[in-house]
Amino acid sequence: MGEFELIRRYFLSPAGRQESGSLILGPGDDCAIQRIPPGRDLVFSVDAFVEGVHFPRNYRSDYLGWRVLAAAASDLAAMGADPECFTLALTLPSVDEQWLEGFSTGLRSASGAFGFELAGGDTTSGPLTLSLQVHGTVEQGSAVRRSGAHPGDLIAVSGTLGNAGAALDYLAEPEPCADMLAVMEHYHRPWPRLDLAVAVRQYASAAIDISDGLLADLGHILAASRVGARVERARLPLSSALSRLKGDKAVDYALRSGDDYELCVCFPPNSWERAPEPLKSQFTVIGVVDAGSGLYLDDVDCGLEAAPAGYDHFRSER
Repeated sequence: MGEFELIRRYFLSPAGRQESGSLILGPGDDCAIQRIPPGRDLVFSVDAFVEGVHFPRNYRSDYLGWRVLAAAASDLAAMGADPECFTLALTLPSVDEQWLEGFSTGLRSASGAFGFELAGGDTTSGPLTLSLQVHGTVEQGSAVRRSGAHPGDLIAVSGTLGNAGAALDYLAEPEPCADMLAVMEHYHRPWPRLDLAVAVRQYASAAIDISDGLLADLGHILAASRVGARVERARLPLSSALSRLKGDKAVDYALRSGDDYELCVCFPPNSWERAPEPLKSQFTVIGVVDAGSGLYLDDVDCGLEAAPAGYDHFRSER
């Protein structure tokens, strides 16, 4: 199968596409065309996913199709952006039609669930690598950055943490128990918190998605904002499945393991107070921003500058 037949068969809709949203021209031409409505900013991000680094070797392709778009889309949620479209550059060691069928099915399911359209991309041969660029839009000037945290802001996280990191311990388990299956579901089918994008841009001073571990990603906010923080271990939200599987070590998974794709958000106290209860119920306040430097966990300096706190692309293998 040649490159163009591969693209036509697995990535182009048989019925074609109708102009919708901001995407004017999608796959099939030299470039895609995206029209940004007046009064809105374009927000975009690119991610590369390499076999053996970002996902296990011989990983199921339908899971992979979902995971890569979910991971890329999570960056848009952290900035309060609404999803629009994405591009895909796919590097394949060979043309495996069964693999492509599974991958395209997972990707198509994710794009429908998250509200994306495929705008275009490229294919080539080589070690299995996927590069996605996601585009979103926000009202002009309303994108939330890492650099906006101030002393006194509350630090909150969405959902529960540590499940996906724990799942790596059980991916090869021949007969996983219910708790193992529960944490593996977080790994195989993460949900980027695009449902919280409106809340982020309305109430947050700073935000980041938790992809490399809470300590590492919160550390990025602190560095960009030039502030410190204090976090309480007892407040970290843990799933019951993770707690049963890992016991006292569950907190360490919540602090340091990646692939959660939840949000870590800083809320000024007055914004938190006026936020609606249904929104606040989706977050857990775990600490507070202070005027110092460094990240303290139960009054112990985490020493982020001295050692990696979470997943490191140049030190770890999945």
